[in-house]
Amino acid sequence: MKITICGSMSIFEKLREIEKNLLEFGHQVFMPVNFGVDYLNISNEDFGELKKEKNAIKEHFEKIKQSDAILVCNFDKKEIKNYIGGNSFLEIGFAYILGKKIFLLNPIPKMPYEAEIIGMNPIILNGDFKNIE
Repeated sequence: MKITICGSMSIFEKLREIEKNLLEFGHQVFMPVNFGVDYLNISNEDFGELKKEKNAIKEHFEKIKQSDAILVCNFDKKEIKNYIGGNSFLEIGFAYILGKKIFLLNPIPKMPYEAEIIGMNPIILNGDFKNIE
């Protein structure tokens, strides 16, 4: 299966580990662009400008178009269990509209847009890549 990984750039090294796991299961994997910056210490404004300059959002959406599914790597962040940020939420919506499978690594977080995520019918993996079909 062709899978695009979605998740916070602040955990890029974890995303690389997940990529390796998916490759071991025989999947083809598309990763987000790594800008090579310190994601924990870059301002939102600077990061937004970098995304704009590199056309990163559109590029990632193109990867989703080519995929059979997305895997949202939702770990704890900002004191929210299984956090799903703005970009990942956009990517879930885009994948849903395209009819792609949506996998969440962990359960849906308690966030203001929880109902919308539920409505897009993601498949919860509970951390187990063997559940990807």
